[in-house]
Amino acid sequence: MRSIAIINQKGGVGKTTTAVNLSAALAASGVRVGLIDLDPQAHASLHFGLGPQQDLPNTYDLLTGEKTLGDCWQSVEENLWVAPSHIDLAAAEVELAGVVGRELILRDALTENAAAQNFDLVLMDCPPSLGILTINALSAVDDVFLPLQPHFLALHGLSKLLQTIDLVHRRLNDRLRLAGVVLCLYDSSTRLAAEVSADVSAYFSEGAERQQPWLSGRLFASRIRRNIRLAEAPSFEQSIFKYAPTSAGAEDYRALADEVLALYGLQQTPVVQAA
Repeated sequence: MRSIAIINQKGGVGKTTTAVNLSAALAASGVRVGLIDLDPQAHASLHFGLGPQQDLPNTYDLLTGEKTLGDCWQSVEENLWVAPSHIDLAAAEVELAGVVGRELILRDALTENAAAQNFDLVLMDCPPSLGILTINALSAVDDVFLPLQPHFLALHGLSKLLQTIDLVHRRLNDRLRLAGVVLCLYDSSTRLAAEVSADVSAYFSEGAERQQPWLSGRLFASRIRRNIRLAEAPSFEQSIFKYAPTSAGAEDYRALADEVLALYGLQQTPVVQAA
């Protein structure tokens, strides 16, 4: 099993959209996927119809010790389970302040439960911050996927994020690495998008040459284009593959899923076409 945190401290860059639709695409290929929602906004949970009105065991209960991760999993599609979030998770930063080992709660929970669930991949949707929730995710996972919008302001906070990954790698989780960058909200008609793509690719190539394991990532070839269907899908509580399976957004996330399957050496289950 491989575990992946999808993080960016900047909001509005396609983080939750990527967590939800990449998870759905991987599950549709036959891979068993668990998605843990660590964002108090609970947008990934809402995407699959797991709103707070259902009063389900959630990641706030998990981090405060009231529930196990096994209690939280909810089956939402074939091969896909979600551990939903709740607005109460916003209080976790304060409530866990005096807890010894608070950065490792999720790591221990994942270690105890993931094998029993027999997941191939576990993805985590993190909040747009570098607080205790994100640190918990980074301490628990093997890899980081970084959704990035190709413009200057999105790049501006990248160094701080990479410093955080480096710090967690050195002090809490020596398995941690930045596995890949996903360009989201991509507009191929602009010169800026092409320039940012080239800069990011060059930056991570230099990181590999410096032999920094936390900075050994790739720039995924798939580009997630701007697509209104991706923005509409959450209001129908569906992934892009159920809401608009022939849209550009669905095409792009299928392509990204193929890259992720290849990255981890996972075999895609062939889809049998009806006669």
